Amino acid sequence: MTSRKAPVHLLFGPDPFLLREAAHALVGPGVEAREVAAEEWRGGELADLATPSLFGEARALIVTDCRALPDQAVRELDAYLAHPDPSALLVLCATVAERAKAPAALAKLVEPVGTVREVALSRKDLPGWLVRRAASGGLELAPDGAAALVESVGEEPAALAQALEQLGSAFPGERLGREQVERQFRGLGERHVWDLCDAAFGHDAAGAMRALRTLLAAREDPLKVLGGIASRLRDLLRVRSLAERMPLAEVARAAGLRFEWQARRYREQARRTSLERLVELHGAVVEADRALKSGADAEIVLPVLVARIAAAEA
Repeated sequence: MTSRKAPVHLLFGPDPFLLREAAHALVGPGVEAREVAAEEWRGGELADLATPSLFGEARALIVTDCRALPDQAVRELDAYLAHPDPSALLVLCATVAERAKAPAALAKLVEPVGTVREVALSRKDLPGWLVRRAASGGLELAPDGAAALVESVGEEPAALAQALEQLGSAFPGERLGREQVERQFRGLGERHVWDLCDAAFGHDAAGAMRALRTLLAAREDPLKVLGGIASRLRDLLRVRSLAERMPLAEVARAAGLRFEWQARRYREQARRTSLERLVELHGAVVEADRALKSGADAEIVLPVLVARIAAAEA
């Protein structure tokens, strides 16, 4: 064991957005980190860290979703960590279930030479996190505004970060309180449709039905709900048709998505369903649209459609 820890970090937690942000926070200013998804590991990714730089520039490698690392990658990590470069940063990010520990095999490799750290936020920590994030971006977010954002947008850090950016653009130079949040995010319908789509395409039938009941009880426009489902389905069809090993940044650009975390999530959802099944569901959405516009009862049409989407493929 070395007497001084090397710049090797294993970050673990339930939210990939927070993990990636924590990883980039470890990278010093002026350092361009290479980022590799575990599923895209080809071999040799650690070569740049193990080889001294001719010009002395700092080097960094971030590996995301490390629970998906192939055996070859683990062997390469084992060899590198036997003699890690003290001037090169290596950050491994592992997404785990809430309150779960770091992957044992990776922790065993990293602990003797580096650090293992959990990255997580509880619901009660989200408002404070938002206030600090706003301040670092030159925005003034009031505590009641932060609480209202969580109430309006939900508890997903990536969605909250996006909402904060949107709020700052909508009210430049203003102190952002509950009033501004409610003006920007009134109705909550879009958020609930998002939750509905996440649950349905994640084959969580019970969660999808709960989200749908919330929307129907709030008297959201059934065609708006159906439009949200159709939009998600079109995104999944685009993502499903792309090469499996295409980097996430390219997936986002090719599919017309704004963020890499969307590409990652949609790729995970698309993997659960064959392209043929997605095309079949698109036909079901068209049928539901025709039925609603012909006067059919939304409380019958939409639950049938959502149940069909959420059902596991045979």
